[in-house]
Amino acid sequence: MTNELISSKYTFVCDPDECDCLIELTSSDGFGFPSGVTELTCPCGRKTTLLSVEHATIAPSNQTKEETMEETTTTPVPDTYNANLLVTYKVIKGYSDPEYATDKVASIEWDLHNARQAQKHNGVLQDKINTAKDIIAEAYADSNDQDTLRSIAEALGIELTRTVEWTATIEVSGTIELDLLEDYELEDEITDNLYVDSQSGRIEIGDIEVCHVREA
Repeated sequence: MTNELISSKYTFVCDPDECDCLIELTSSDGFGFPSGVTELTCPCGRKTTLLSVEHATIAPSNQTKEETMEETTTTPVPDTYNANLLVTYKVIKGYSDPEYATDKVASIEWDLHNARQAQKHNGVLQDKINTAKDIIAEAYADSNDQDTLRSIAEALGIELTRTVEWTATIEVSGTIELDLLEDYELEDEITDNLYVDSQSGRIEIGDIEVCHVREA
């Protein structure tokens, strides 16, 4: 007989009208049977409702109970924590005037959790859209159905563009005031002080080389 542990994860929820706190409890029995927890008291003092139970078998470990307890750490609930505490906060709406709302800590916690999940989901979708953009841009020129590709790009908010590497030669002339009492190198003066810029946000300047500097 092996001393396998059956781990049971219990999910409880408090009164959604008063607290709406979600609690997950994992417990196990060393003889292979779940501990059978069916009731739990919320930190707010109310009885919770059991939502679900999940069981899993844990392979036996050579660690002693004392070693396991030393490695297991839990985050204690601060004495000042109150899921029913009403908090007034600022609701920021871009450049418009902010609004102020009052809600329970538990509700704000769920809003923050849902916002984090939505942010992760949006990140995954954006990665997929970027991949679709690369595929469309690669296939567009030789495609026999460019109308469909344009429709897909429009539906996903994709701008059909491609990056083109280019080189250009610019002939520049001008004047410079030099101190006759000091030695100078015209090429150094021009090379150190002449630069190229772009007035278009679509053009990115890479390498710049100044050459053939001479007096006219």
